[in-house]
Amino acid sequence: QVRPVESGGGLAQPGGSLRLSCAVPTDSFRFYTTAWYRQTPGTEREWVALVDIANSEKYIDSVKGRFFISRDNANRMSFLQMNDLKPEDTAVYYCNNFAESWEWGQGTQVAVSA
Repeated sequence: QVRPVESGGGLAQPGGSLRLSCAVPTDSFRFYTTAWYRQTPGTEREWVALVDIANSEKYIDSVKGRFFISRDNANRMSFLQMNDLKPEDTAVYYCNNFAESWEWGQGTQVAVSA
């Protein structure tokens, strides 16, 4: 089973930035569309951003122009650059492939507060 390891979360002020990283321990990483998800207590985990094997990106409307996803196939990593953070971005962030076939990792907590 493949279990990604997320890192880079923390406390940020509104308008601030964070860069999340995800290490994915599989040699097949480059064949997957990878995605970032987030979840707040009592809600369903939601998809936030994805990057496919051709490096095409998609985002949910609420993060367009603020979040940027990227990937490093050689090092089997996915990244989420988060700019102009808002309190509503507060959540635990996870990465997975878009089919959600990897195990869910522990995630990384992002808190946005003044």
